Amino acid sequence: MLRGWRCLALGLLGGVALLLLLDWLFPPPLARARNVSAVVLDQHGAALRMFPVEDGKWRLQAHVAALDPRFIDALLAYEDKRFRTHGGVDFLALGRAALSLISAGRVVSGGSTITMQTARLLEPRPRTIRAKLIESLRAWQLERRFSKDEILELYLTLAPYGGNLEGVRAASWAYFGREPGNLSPDQIALLIALPQSPEARRPDLHPAAAVAARERVLLRLADAQLFARDLAAESATYPAPARRAFPGMAWHAAEEAVRRSSTPDNIVTTLDLALQKEVEALAARAVGAAHDGAQVAILVVDVASREVRAAAGSANRSAAGGWIDLTNRPRSPGSTLKPFIYGLAFDDGLATPGTRITDAPTRFATYNPNNFDRTFRGDVTVTEALQHSLNVPAVATLDAVGARRFAAALSFVGADLSMPLTADDDTGLAVALGGAGLTVRDIALLYAALGDEGRARPLHWLQAETEAAKASGIAPTPLMSAQSARQIVRILSASPAPENRMPAMLTQDAPRIAFKTGTSYGYRDAWAGGVGNGYAVVVWVGRADGASRPGITGRAGALPVLFDVHDAIARLMLAHPTGPMLAGNSEIASQPPLPLSRLGRQNMPPHILFPPDNAEVWVDATHSAFTLAVEGRGRFNWYVDGEPLPRNAVGATVWQPREAGFYVLSVADNAGRTAKVRVRVMTPQSLAQR
Repeated sequence: MLRGWRCLALGLLGGVALLLLLDWLFPPPLARARNVSAVVLDQHGAALRMFPVEDGKWRLQAHVAALDPRFIDALLAYEDKRFRTHGGVDFLALGRAALSLISAGRVVSGGSTITMQTARLLEPRPRTIRAKLIESLRAWQLERRFSKDEILELYLTLAPYGGNLEGVRAASWAYFGREPGNLSPDQIALLIALPQSPEARRPDLHPAAAVAARERVLLRLADAQLFARDLAAESATYPAPARRAFPGMAWHAAEEAVRRSSTPDNIVTTLDLALQKEVEALAARAVGAAHDGAQVAILVVDVASREVRAAAGSANRSAAGGWIDLTNRPRSPGSTLKPFIYGLAFDDGLATPGTRITDAPTRFATYNPNNFDRTFRGDVTVTEALQHSLNVPAVATLDAVGARRFAAALSFVGADLSMPLTADDDTGLAVALGGAGLTVRDIALLYAALGDEGRARPLHWLQAETEAAKASGIAPTPLMSAQSARQIVRILSASPAPENRMPAMLTQDAPRIAFKTGTSYGYRDAWAGGVGNGYAVVVWVGRADGASRPGITGRAGALPVLFDVHDAIARLMLAHPTGPMLAGNSEIASQPPLPLSRLGRQNMPPHILFPPDNAEVWVDATHSAFTLAVEGRGRFNWYVDGEPLPRNAVGATVWQPREAGFYVLSVADNAGRTAKVRVRVMTPQSLAQR
């Protein structure tokens, strides 16, 4: 007898061990439950856009805590009364179902628990006795791995609701236009009735069947005393709901949010739904009258937090290029970079707002820029040159700052020019007039820095990015000094107002905006960038294919949109004034110190013409010495690796390298300003050793 019991115990232990081994080897397939629709929300939790999964189905992740508690109670009362207590299989329900089958000769009730139904949804099979046994085992596996609420969430994520709708959230959005957090009795009943026969009861295709099924559920719930009978009777008379479209705002920004997020479920962005609607409407209106395939891209950034509050990648998706996010495509920025050229000149001690500069035909080596209107104004201040967007003064200032240094300064803060520059490349000066590509996002980053006293920080699209930046404690990167940024902002805020706009200083409560426009060569890109009332706004207007739009300038095509966006910000009471925008213009009109009274080539640091930086020069029997050349004024002293070089009889500096290798050549003028290049000397012997 004892031996028999021992064998039985060992058999049971072996069976349990085998079951656990099979459970470990063949876990329940959860891939389908993890493949859910991305839901993109604004900063307040309002839905912006939702994405179907790969097979075109809408499958939104369910969260029990966010569902109407009355719906959960009604679902369990109707589908699985003992859900909270059974271990995955309700043997009482199975026994009742078997007796009903025997007595009626047909299936009256299935006896499947919610856990068993979840197992079937995870791994669909034909409804057979074998399938029921497998579902029971899978239900046991689910109960071992998940809590009851987690199993409910799996079920309510996968339950079919007809057509391409899966899960209670998808059904609620499709038929009620909102989350299922607060449902009426008729809505609760419909959401319970649909999974039982999703195609036959679809409200959009079979409204009568949907209403009848909903009424039956309502009456049963009334019998269970979950709803009053008269309320159930009244709710049963409501018409079947129509199918609605899922939220589809912030088309491109939502895709950017999904790309940046580590999870598709409830992605909280930094966008503001109300402002996003305004911006999308303004973008559509801006090209509504145009019939030349124009598109618009707009970006609105909160300067204090660097959070993107609104983004329109295009005006509409029906026109050419509308599916492309044009906030992230490099385009010629026109004159929008001029404020930053002057800002760096202020930092370098080359100029002040009152410094005078000549606006006249000037050739810079092989580069001969012209003003946009082909006229010249003679002697002007830097303030006047920037406010009226004069080209020659901007190029002269960039020549003084250095195109390579300017490009490096932009790249250092995250705005990379798409055209590489070298120290000996004269065409680098064309950057002042839009000769290199930047995106709307790059320009927004720069103007946000301008509004934050020259401090640059990355733009944030997700609230998680803002929180991570705060936690990291990383300091912003300086683009220019606070004083220079304030001076530039004051200059731009006094620029001539656009047509049909009263200057802000003369209008009560009007937004004070420091703005700059830009028009690329051939009228391909029209720009407006500005900062005011705590927001940086950038507007680009053009064709996605880069074709010309003759006569459309930044001032005419983009600037009105920028002002309309700022009006929307003020109207929505989102603005928060900042100091530099409201300050006076005393620094603009101040007289510069005498050394900075004029900016011209006489004030520029020396520029080494030969040899150029990173050059390789050859030394052999016929070429053993080189005459060094520098551009600038005054007397120059040359050095090689810190050692002075002598002049020849005519005053020129000649360098005779001693041997092959790398050398640093530097030159200094009378004022102590320097330039240097790195050169490699090659000889026939060094070539043979390679």
